[in-house]
Amino acid sequence: MATAASLNELTDEQRAICEMVRQFADEQIIPNAGHYDHEDEFPEPIVEQMKELGLFGVTIPEEYGGMGLDLATYAMIVEELSRGWISISGIVNTHFIGSYLLIKFGTDAQKQRYLPRMATGELRAAFSLSEPELGSDVQAIKTSARRLDDGNYEINGTKMWVTNGLRAGLVFVLVRTDPAAEPKYRGMTCLICEKQPGVAENTGEYAGLNVPPQIKKMGYKGVESTELVFDGYRTPAASVLGGEQAGLNKGFSQMMDALELGRVNVAARGVGLAQRALELALRYAQERHAFGRPIAQHQAIQFKLADMATQVEAARLLTRQAARMKDAGERSDIEAGMAKLFASETGRFCAEECLRIHGGYGYSKEYEIERIYRDAPLLLIGEGTSEIQRMVIGRKLLQRYKI
Repeated sequence: MATAASLNELTDEQRAICEMVRQFADEQIIPNAGHYDHEDEFPEPIVEQMKELGLFGVTIPEEYGGMGLDLATYAMIVEELSRGWISISGIVNTHFIGSYLLIKFGTDAQKQRYLPRMATGELRAAFSLSEPELGSDVQAIKTSARRLDDGNYEINGTKMWVTNGLRAGLVFVLVRTDPAAEPKYRGMTCLICEKQPGVAENTGEYAGLNVPPQIKKMGYKGVESTELVFDGYRTPAASVLGGEQAGLNKGFSQMMDALELGRVNVAARGVGLAQRALELALRYAQERHAFGRPIAQHQAIQFKLADMATQVEAARLLTRQAARMKDAGERSDIEAGMAKLFASETGRFCAEECLRIHGGYGYSKEYEIERIYRDAPLLLIGEGTSEIQRMVIGRKLLQRYKI
């Protein structure tokens, strides 16, 4: 239900892609999301169709078999997928961050090795930064990698909250390579770790990387969130993102760049979830009768709908602005933080207002809003909490406008 103003900003290509993904969401995702959510089951048939549509390679350059689309278009695709079910967008989001890291920082050999298979979805990627005791303090990372005499790196430590941690065949892992570095972020490296997709206990050349049973969650079901346990896992020096000469101890800045992108990603997911909550609220408010007329005719309900629609449109515009600035190579740390903060809070707000409009039925699993209400809190946490976003925005504002 995007407004005419926002739709008119789209190119013909963007409009065609959005319509295609919206139809896919209406026909394949929304009718099946309830089943996969209830069973906490990976939606393999839907993922296979996503491969056929080329959704795993939308931002990968055409020379590697992708579509070569920009971040702004990708954000629109994520919005449409999240309108269907945010777990579906989660399956491509970490994959997208991995491909971005390769495209921007990878060596030619790394790009040739991974991007063509990533573009088709044959090889899917995960992004691993958080740890059990880490929280928002990235510089407190304990997972370490030391260079062995044979040139390989040995990794030891545990990563947490890894989306696609089991089924991914590639994991971008931030590790500490120089424990004596000061400040600490100067001693971190991003390593590209290969593993066996779908295998909990890796063997052979991938021995030492194990995936414990997936974490049970309130929402965001169907896509796995796991730990990754590195116990003597070995990876060649060629797996340093960007190569040893350019990438060793540069992982922190690489990952922070990717997180800025990830915040646009999460913002788009918030817009999509909020959009679906608004659609459900509008429909139910016109179908449900109370005191002899549709509840949509009651001013209290109209106020709720007005606030929801206004916040959805504002969140959409903030998200697209941040994406376009990133595409243009402009500094967008503040804008990405604002988009993530506002859109994720909008997702939570609209989910709750939609549930309130549904009344007791909103609390029933027979209605879609119950699932959306459980999914929404994830957006307040992923890629930095709302509190962290406010800290980042405030600090960056003072830096940008220093007197």
